[in-house]
Amino acid sequence: QVQLVESGGGLVQPGGSLRLSCAASLSIFSIYDMGWYRQAPGKQRDLVASITKSGSTDYADSVKGRFTISRDNAKNTVYLQMNSLKPEDTAVYYCNAASFLRLEFYWGQGTQVTVSS
Repeated sequence: QVQLVESGGGLVQPGGSLRLSCAASLSIFSIYDMGWYRQAPGKQRDLVASITKSGSTDYADSVKGRFTISRDNAKNTVYLQMNSLKPEDTAVYYCNAASFLRLEFYWGQGTQVTVSS
């Protein structure tokens, strides 16, 4: 019923840019906190960036100044603009939607980002 569909991943050279998109089928998108997580092989899934329903953003230290999370409530979409990409950014990136009031949590299927020469 609820779907989060990520897109925009791919292969990019170090220093390049990508913009990830997450389209959500949530009935009331604006009430959900949204986030981007990533998971590299052999590692846990970590928060990269988040944006609350009120617009407050947070970033992992490793991506501050390079990544920007944003949301467009009219389009039910959250974005992750990724600039100055590094090989260590290589991972599967997952979109997450969370409503702590409703106790509802959803994940997308993930999109692969590979940063390599």
